[in-house]
Amino acid sequence: MATLLDFRRRIRSVKNTQQITRAMKFVAAARLRRAQESALSARPYALEIARVLRSTIARIDEPQHPLLAKRPEERILVIVLSGERGLAGAFNTNILRKANEFLQANKHKELSVVPVGKKGRDALKRAGYKLAAEYINVLAKVEFSTAREISELLTAAYTKEETDAVYLIFSEFKSVMTANLKMEKLLPVEPETASGETASRVDYIYEQPEDQLLGSLLPKYIEAQVLRAMLDSSAAEYAARMAAMESATRNAGEVIQSLTLHMNKVRQAAITKEIIEIVSGASYGDQG
Repeated sequence: MATLLDFRRRIRSVKNTQQITRAMKFVAAARLRRAQESALSARPYALEIARVLRSTIARIDEPQHPLLAKRPEERILVIVLSGERGLAGAFNTNILRKANEFLQANKHKELSVVPVGKKGRDALKRAGYKLAAEYINVLAKVEFSTAREISELLTAAYTKEETDAVYLIFSEFKSVMTANLKMEKLLPVEPETASGETASRVDYIYEQPEDQLLGSLLPKYIEAQVLRAMLDSSAAEYAARMAAMESATRNAGEVIQSLTLHMNKVRQAAITKEIIEIVSGASYGDQG
């Protein structure tokens, strides 16, 4: 049976852990605020440039550009954005499950993966997937230069016909408590869908030649989408870590309460036993 000293040591250990989880929660909350502002400010530009590009493609008869060429999807490149560290609840698990489902569904094709984030890199490498490149320690502080480097890698691979399609898997930041797992087809760029048919009927006169216009818009579009995904993933990771550390802190408090209750019961039992022994000894002495 555990002694009072054992209970005190356990309570002290849990309190120390609770202090760590509480500190990690505050750190994640502070970083989340900055990451959330960056993600929300980058989203309108990324969505608008995607709309403009798809609308432009729909208005041009037979647009000619290497990034618009459609081929049978025999070689697929997947960019997987995960977390850099653990202690973020099910954040990394959900991302990797989504990636594995897609990769397994296309296992008969030639697959290559670009992991962004240490957790994804380690898991995909253990699973035996071919890594075309890897980017780690880039999501704690997202830089535009990193997004441009990744987009140039994708553009070169598609232009040289080393891949037939490029997909992006990431966690889109919705709120502090919720995130939305997304898989987007980045290349080839699809024209505007049926919902934009009304806008597509408007006739525009372009000052620049078509190939020059697309050559300017397409790289900016890819850079914007990659940057948006990185910022969203970073914010979602901090939100998941903050929620996980808050839950851990709360659970630690419940453990402390339970251990304190058991310790008090053990102490009360020990005091009762000592009183009984004293009373028994005194009664025996009176009888003698």
